[in-house]
Parts: sequence; C-alpha cells; structure tokens
Amino acid sequence: MHILFLCHYFPPEVNAPASRTYENAKRWVRAGHQVTVVTCAPNHPAGTLYPGYTNPLWQWEVMDGIHVLRVWTFLSANKGVKRRILNYLSYLISATALSSKAGRVDVVVATSPQFFCALAGYLVARLKAVPWLLEIRDLWPASIVAVGALNNRKLIGLLETLESFLYRHADHIIALTWAFRRHIIARGVAVAKVSMIPNGADLDRFPSNSSGSGFRKQINVGNKFVAAYIGTHGMAHGLDTVLKAGRRLRHRNDIVLLLVGDGAERNRLVRQKRAMGLNNVILLPQQPKSRIPGILAAADACMVLLRDTPLFRTVIPSKIFEAMAMQRPIILGVRGESRQIVDGGRCGICIPPEDAAALAAAVTYLADHPVQARRLGENGRRQVVSVYNRDHLAERYGHCIEAVWRSEFTDRTNYPAMEGDHP
Repeated sequence: MHILFLCHYFPPEVNAPASRTYENAKRWVRAGHQVTVVTCAPNHPAGTLYPGYTNPLWQWEVMDGIHVLRVWTFLSANKGVKRRILNYLSYLISATALSSKAGRVDVVVATSPQFFCALAGYLVARLKAVPWLLEIRDLWPASIVAVGALNNRKLIGLLETLESFLYRHADHIIALTWAFRRHIIARGVAVAKVSMIPNGADLDRFPSNSSGSGFRKQINVGNKFVAAYIGTHGMAHGLDTVLKAGRRLRHRNDIVLLLVGDGAERNRLVRQKRAMGLNNVILLPQQPKSRIPGILAAADACMVLLRDTPLFRTVIPSKIFEAMAMQRPIILGVRGESRQIVDGGRCGICIPPEDAAALAAAVTYLADHPVQARRLGENGRRQVVSVYNRDHLAERYGHCIEAVWRSEFTDRTNYPAMEGDHP
C-alpha cells in the first residue's frame, strides 16, 4: 500500500504534528508500506529556514525510508493572522499541484489543523481517485477562536462551513481524543466513520533510564529540583502562570522552573521574567529534536499547561505521554480528558489551569516528597507501555488506513481495539 500523507510540519521540526506523523510513518514503512509525506521546508515556529534547507518549488528527501516531498510555501512565523493564512494557502496550492510527483498512490491522509492542509488532502484524493482519511488533531476553527486569535465573524463562519464540508466528504476520520470524536459525530457524521487513535510515546526514543546529568550541568542547576515545561510558548498555554509560580517560590533556593521552546509568546515571557527579576526561572530557546529526551531526563517533574477555556478540556497534549514514558511525574494544568489520563494512571498532580498558587504548591510537594514523585513516574511509564505505546497505536492506525483502502471499513471492529476503548 502506498500512503500519501499531507502534513504542514515534519522533522527536523519538533512540534507534535511533526513527531506524530514521522513516528507513525516510519513504522508503516517497517511494516512494508510505501509512505510519501508532502510537507514544507522546515521553518516552524520562527518562519526561518532550518540550517541546510532552502525553499524551492519542490525538493525530495528520504528519512528512515519515508519519501519526503517538501513543497514551496510562503514562510511565516507562528504568530499573526494574515501572514499565517498566506502560509497556509501557499501550502494548499503547492501540495495540491505537486502531489502528482508522488506517482500512483493507494490512499491519501491529511492532518488538521490547519484546514487548508485538510482541503489539500481532499483535492489530491479526488484528483487521484483514491480514498481520503482526515486526521483531526485539534478542533478548527474553535481552537483559534478560543485563544482570541480570530474574531472576524464572517471568516469564522466560512471556516465552520469548510469544517463541515471536510467532515462530510472524508472517507474516514481519525480523531485524537474522545471529545473530538463526539464533536465530529455531533456535526452529523456517522459514528462508524470516526475512529479515535490518540497520541502516544516511542518507548525506544524515550527510555526511562536516560541520564540528564549532562544537560543539568549545562544549565548549572546542580542538585536542585527542576520542574520543566518543554514545548510551544503560544497563546494557548498560559505560561505567565509559570512566572507567577516562580515568584511564589523565590524563597526555595532548591527549586528551578525551566521553560524550553519557542512560539508567539516567548519574547514577551523573556521580557516579563527579567522585569520580575526571577533568578529561579530559566528560559531556553527551542532545542533540536534529538536533545528532548535528555532534557526530559534532566527534569524532576514535567509541567503540562493550557489556558482555562472550555475547548481545552477536549485536548490531550502529546507531551503528557513523553513525560510518562520518561518516568517523570506530571503537573497537569488542563481539565477534561487529559486529567482523566493523569488521574486514572496515578502519574501526576492535577491543578486548576492558570492557578499559580496551585502550581507552586504542586512543585513544592514533589520536591519535598521524592518517594511519592518516583512512584508517580513509575505509574506513568507502566501506563504508556500498556496503553499509549506508539508501536501499538501506529499498527492500529495502519490497519484503519488499510481497511479504508480496501473499502472494508464498515464498523469499528475492522481494526484492533485499544485497551480502555470506550465510545
């Protein structure tokens, strides 16, 4: 089976869609399938090309057996509206026009957000007369409206119309959370047409016995307790909460809060940290993908945070699973399904979103109770091994794609159920 996968992001970019697409695709290649990914020249989140890359009309690359077709896009930083829309539209045009270079394919998969990538998947599948699967990693346009990035009613209405169109015309839909699946079904999509396949972790890439001593030495934290947030610094994440918690923890010379990543809010956070005079908060820029396991190993706990908005109760940040795989206790400031995972797996402390006092208290508790912190980490690792193992999830995803390709997908019994499956 030749799978053509459209994704706006791909390694060496380090965000969640890039990682999910790459980790699934390389496993499908190992299973004997041919996989071609249509993506951009790597530039996320700053809109600047990564070293060694250019932005021609198209270029080919092979990565772990995956054929990567990088198409030209209008480069834009991950902030602002107009330039990002130009970036999205340019991908839609380039991906649709240049996917012909992949030759004959058996099935097209497109991942969203953003919907222009999804629309490209629909168009390419129709041009090639093959089935099309739509993957929903986030609810668009609801997510951008929730963080205040879009308030133009006409544009929102247009995007909602596009959302319904894509749901209606996809041959099958992969949702990353149960809440997403319920939302899609509520929009009139048949139950049997929507599967839930969550994110997970690569147990080989995120081993629990990794040493973080080298990174700890690099950032000069000695034996201090390090609570780390690793990921996008965007409007959705409410990372001011970390700075406010740092102010509350000034009296604890044995505790450090670490923020690693880039995004629309990072420069403001750096300025705010300086204005607050926080010596116990370290902000580092985005790090290469290869360094993330070592940074996680250097942390004593991992913070997973989002703003307190009802929509974010539907999401499950992928960084949860990586922290669990690395046997690190989680401090979770997210409601909804994410909390069910952490509470159910007994692998962390759940706090109200955007609550600096609760965040400071959770960090203090874990720093003062190392035995309990270790147990929470061990519980998380067991949960990933049994339920959120990327090998098992990629196999399940592959069976789903193959069933759609063979036109055999009539109900959810056509692929192996995941432990803990529920409607």
